[in-house]
Amino acid sequence: MDIDQVIQFTKDHLKDEKTGHDFYHGQRVANLASKMYLEDHPDAHEDSRVVAIIKTGGYLHDTIDEKICADPEKVVAEIKELLPKVGFNDLEIWDILFTIQHMSFSANIEHHYNLPLSGKYVQDADRLESLGAIGIARAFTYGGKHGNKIYDPEIKPVKLVSHDQYRGHVETTINHFYEKLFHLTDLMNTSAAKKEAERRTDYMRNFVQEFMDEWNV
Repeated sequence: MDIDQVIQFTKDHLKDEKTGHDFYHGQRVANLASKMYLEDHPDAHEDSRVVAIIKTGGYLHDTIDEKICADPEKVVAEIKELLPKVGFNDLEIWDILFTIQHMSFSANIEHHYNLPLSGKYVQDADRLESLGAIGIARAFTYGGKHGNKIYDPEIKPVKLVSHDQYRGHVETTINHFYEKLFHLTDLMNTSAAKKEAERRTDYMRNFVQEFMDEWNV
């Protein structure tokens, strides 16, 4: 199955994105998710329809993200028109749409959505993008774009309990590590993702420790 139209759709919709949710993020999610699926399922073929579903979800997931998309419903309608042209059937389209509409961290704070198998790999890959060196870079890029302080010892980390609180509370980028990023390993769905998440989280913890050592000079 040729998903070139999906790739172009993603490029067109994310071409002006500057907060770490750009086309290249989508590309990495697509590649990482399919790589982990093949790692966990060694009998699967890289040209299988499941891999195409996973890659499509990876590319498209941020084209409807409320953080960067002014009209998610409009883009969902465009995706519904696109996917049959690529060659997906109704069930495959449902899997892709359900995944990208229910996979975000904020959507799962109050209610955990049980994603299809393909979606679990896309969600895990997206969360892995919040960890490690890439995760650190994206965290500070997003925080700076939204006017968050790098760190302020007077602003304490909070326990995230709802979508609205997560989106609206006062945070610093360093607090974001404690409020969300350090918890992602425990939220991974798949064997391959859990292993990679541990490695990336260790790297990130070392960075935050170095940051705090330098801050408290």
